[in-house]
Amino acid sequence: MAVRLRDPKLPLRLALNPSLAFGEAYMEGALTLERGSLHDLLQLAIDGLEAFDRHPIQRLRARTGRNRGPRNHHRRARANVAHHYDLSGALYDLFLDSDRQYSCAYFPTGDETLEEAQAAKKRHLAAKLLLEPGCEVLDIGSGWGGLALELAQAAKANVTGVTLSTEQLAAARARAEAAGLSRQVRFELRDYREEMGLYDRVVSVGMFEHVGPPDYSTFFKSVARTLKPDGVALIHSIGRMEPPGGADPWISKYIFPGGYIPALSEVVAAVEKSGLWITDIEILRVHYADTLRHWHERFQARRAEAAELYDERFCRMWEFYLAACEMLFRHGPLMVFQLQLAHRRDAVPLTRDYITDYDRSEPVDAPLQFRQRA
Repeated sequence: MAVRLRDPKLPLRLALNPSLAFGEAYMEGALTLERGSLHDLLQLAIDGLEAFDRHPIQRLRARTGRNRGPRNHHRRARANVAHHYDLSGALYDLFLDSDRQYSCAYFPTGDETLEEAQAAKKRHLAAKLLLEPGCEVLDIGSGWGGLALELAQAAKANVTGVTLSTEQLAAARARAEAAGLSRQVRFELRDYREEMGLYDRVVSVGMFEHVGPPDYSTFFKSVARTLKPDGVALIHSIGRMEPPGGADPWISKYIFPGGYIPALSEVVAAVEKSGLWITDIEILRVHYADTLRHWHERFQARRAEAAELYDERFCRMWEFYLAACEMLFRHGPLMVFQLQLAHRRDAVPLTRDYITDYDRSEPVDAPLQFRQRA
């Protein structure tokens, strides 16, 4: 591998703030590859950053929370969402599956296509929700509406999706109308903290990363407030397998402002204050790395189209984002957790067989499988 640094000040910047300087240098073309791949370079960088994070100053910064991001009040939360999710829908069509699932897919064998793995992810979530026909479901952070529409079609559920993205809201409403499901599936531009309805099921996929530690207790109290006494909730989020730490400065500045990857210790502590039972936890370890590999390959295959939408600097930023995240999931401390919650300890079966049974059932049998209860 050979790397060329084209800015004489770059070595000092890399020493002072390696993550931020590394990403910015690649974006600006101040760091270029003469030989080798970006993935190879990022793996070396991740190994080096792990050693850097063990430096006493960095450990002190992590403990004091200096990089954990600001509190995401209502106005800031909407601005943070707009920064990323209100980009052109044409950009996301370049690398996502046809359903625009923008979260970790589920690869039961590892040989699935991206479309198959995203469909498997939705079924896996549905299995844990134990839906019944006519269930009222709240989808917090409903994105482009794919999961809500799937739950409505497969289980005859009535779904309310809430989002802070105007672009995603418009697309989700159009999809529901086109599918003839606009009465069964409704999408609203609303903060989860403003939701006052009562639901049989609550699901949130890929949204908790945007909440931030100061609002974890508020989030889970909101879930508890909107969940019926015999209801089931499911939270799907990126997490870290190590103690709480700081937010990545490059990701926070350019990709997900206000974002923070939680440690399970932080999440569980907040759940304990809500009065909810944790009825199941599953850790997905390499699934997101494989998802990001597909996204990166698809983006690279249509990179010229991305450059027409934005510019070369944006393309370098986006490819760095996708590649860096893949390597953090493949070689770093990141994973995905799915947290099942309930008010009652017996709200779900006492063994996990029902999840596997539903995963392996034929999609046409879904409504019958959903009726299995404790």
